Amino acid sequence: MIEVPALPAVTLGIVVFFLGAFLTRNVRFLQEFSIPEPVSGGLVVALATWLIYATLDIKITFDLAARDEFLVIFFATVGLNARVKDLGKGGFLLATLLMIAIFLMVVQNCIGVLGAFLFDLPTPVAVLIGSASLIGGHGTSIAWGTTIAETTGFTAAPEIGIASATLGLVAAALLGGPIAKLLIERNGLEGGSERVLTVGLPHPDEENDGPEPRINHISIMRVLLWTNVAVMLGYLLDESLQTFGIKLPLFVSCLFVGIALSNLVPLIFRKIHFPSRTRAMAIVSDYTLSIFLAMSLMSMQLWTLEGLGGALVFVLVLQVAAVAVMTVFLFFRLLGRDYTAAVLCAGLAGFTLGATPTAMANMSSVTKFYGPAPLAFIVLPLVSAFFIDIANAVVIKLFLLL
Repeated sequence: MIEVPALPAVTLGIVVFFLGAFLTRNVRFLQEFSIPEPVSGGLVVALATWLIYATLDIKITFDLAARDEFLVIFFATVGLNARVKDLGKGGFLLATLLMIAIFLMVVQNCIGVLGAFLFDLPTPVAVLIGSASLIGGHGTSIAWGTTIAETTGFTAAPEIGIASATLGLVAAALLGGPIAKLLIERNGLEGGSERVLTVGLPHPDEENDGPEPRINHISIMRVLLWTNVAVMLGYLLDESLQTFGIKLPLFVSCLFVGIALSNLVPLIFRKIHFPSRTRAMAIVSDYTLSIFLAMSLMSMQLWTLEGLGGALVFVLVLQVAAVAVMTVFLFFRLLGRDYTAAVLCAGLAGFTLGATPTAMANMSSVTKFYGPAPLAFIVLPLVSAFFIDIANAVVIKLFLLL
């Protein structure tokens, strides 16, 4: 086995991003359907490591110790872009998106029950090919897989959960862009009045006018300063919450701190040039999200899918079809049938089949091509990274009682 240490793993993550950018420039499908660069590059590397394992029996793994720090920084920048007026508009969308996600949890577990019945698997395994692995992701599937293996004696449960989460992540990264493209072009939708993207620069034209026409070392350093402040305060908030028995993902605490700073600092210190919604902020956001996602995709151990093919692929096809059909024909309407709704649908496919970073990357890739949708970048992580874990735990426990 070969393990790539932390720093080379980060460096390779950057290389993977450039590989994806090269593919996007040269493969029309990837560009037209808004497939994120880290996804296309990461999948190529994941397939390469799988090929090396299959032919040479050598496992290549990566030290991902630094990866999650990029996610923390990214969500701090998302918070630093938030404005109170957006949050006021987002109440309806947030509630609607949460209800949709809970409904999808039930649907995914019902499909899981069907799959368990058809392939003669223990009934509790249904949640591992349902919401535990898809909406829950790798962490939730590992936790519940171990528990189910202990209670049922079905030792393959953890592997099924991990494999389902892996396939779901790939599907999530490939599905969001095409869904958004279909909805936007079929309904003739356009981006809002914002001139600067929340994440990244416009694609393919990177010279559009905006409130910050040029990026220099001062603008970048200003963003890094406020991002570091948000992350440090986020760590303090996280520690304080834990003393009261409240445990949230660290990046959620940093998101909340960023939102507070974005709205309080300009109000109290009016002469300070706060970098909210600037191109410099968008670049730092894009950089951190891209590296996190590239490292996540390139480190997928696709060989864990061996021996689990037929049943798993069948159930996943049903899961993807259910999400795609309901998103296009139902959820888009419930979310308002506008441009923000279309972008949220790309994110919805991302986190209900994969993970929050995948959802954010899907939305980022769509907005680079079609235009900004800042409200989507605030509403979706509040649902997918905050409320959803609690709801998913309740739904999973209810299904395990069946």
